[in-house]
Order: sequence, then structure tokens, then C-alpha cells
Amino acid sequence: MIRILIADDHHVVRRGLIVFLKTQKDLEVVGEAKNGLEAIELVESLQPDIVLMDLVMPELDGIQATKQIKSKWPNIEVLMLTSFSDKDHVLPAIEAGAAGYQLKDIEPDDLVDSIRKIMRGEHIIHPVATTTLEKKLREDENLPHIKNPLTPREQDVLAELTKGKSNREIASSLFVTEKTVKTHISNIFNKLNVQDRTQAALYAVKHNLTDGSEGVN
Repeated sequence: MIRILIADDHHVVRRGLIVFLKTQKDLEVVGEAKNGLEAIELVESLQPDIVLMDLVMPELDGIQATKQIKSKWPNIEVLMLTSFSDKDHVLPAIEAGAAGYQLKDIEPDDLVDSIRKIMRGEHIIHPVATTTLEKKLREDENLPHIKNPLTPREQDVLAELTKGKSNREIASSLFVTEKTVKTHISNIFNKLNVQDRTQAALYAVKHNLTDGSEGVN
């Protein structure tokens, strides 16, 4: 028997899911939550096998709730059931630890099939969401820092630049000459296709280029 918790802020959606899932002999709805906080509380008390999680909910959204659930109870699976298929929702949901991502227009039988597959260890993503992920991957491949990777030392310089330091301060921090710093900054601008220090810093923050960067000349 697969024990299911439903988390959705719309009562009608929860009722509809419960009515249908009750027709399946191997599925049991053990609880329902109307927001992310309730979902976490019920997961703790009920220990379901899987949570059908809406994305947009009051108190705590589905992504944050999923992160907390997977952090505390990694064996409990989460299937996102939502109306959103854009990358700003799909990627964070997958990164949060969701084993599946389905849209609410899914056929009931397909939803049941997804639940069973996830409990067998498979990851299930709606074709529209899959297309979104593939598009994002293609976009990532064309990003300047992917096509023209920074050297470890250029990453160091960029990290210091992002802190708002002058060339002299960067040189002092990295024990190199100002001329060397200028050369690295010029290379960074060319590789990242940016025009100035502000653009470089914004690009670095947006793409997490300064996290844990250590390098040598």
C-alpha cells in the first residue's frame, strides 16, 4: 500500500484527488495539507511514502516545503503537481529534491502511474517540463563562461572584483602586481562578454562564479 499526503491550497483539487485515488486498491490517502507548513507537520506525524505537492501555496510554498522534507526525511518522495511548466518553477523543484514533476492537466490514470513509478525508484517529469529543462540546458551551453571558462586565477580576481575592490586592493589580496590584475580583468571582460566591472560583478553573482574559487597563477 502506497501512503499518500496531498498538499494543495485549493480544497476542490484536494477533494478531487482524494475521490479518485480512493478507487485505487494500492493507494491510500493518509492526510491533506493546505500549505507548505502543514505539509511538513503532517509528513512528520504521518510519515507518508509520497507527497503530492502543489507549488504555489500560502505560508510556505511547495519548493521550500520540499527542501525541508527531503532534508529531514530523504526517503519520503515528492511529486510536484502544478500548473506551471516554466524554468523558474521546474528547475527549483527538481533541485529541491522532487522525484517527479507533473502538470495538473495530467490524466488521472497517468498520475497514478507516475506515483507507482516514483515508488519504484524512477523519476517522472511531464513532457512539457522536460522540454523546458532541455531548453535551459541548451541555453546554459551557450553561456559565455561555459564556452570560455575562466582560469582559477581569473576566478580569484573576479571574486575580489565582485567585492568592490580596486585593482590595487586586488593585487594586494592576491599577492600579484596591478599590471597582472589589469591583464586578468581584461581577459575576464572578454570571456564573459561584459563591458565593465559592474557588469562583470553582476554576471558573477547571477551565475555563482565566485563560490569557492581558489586558483594559482
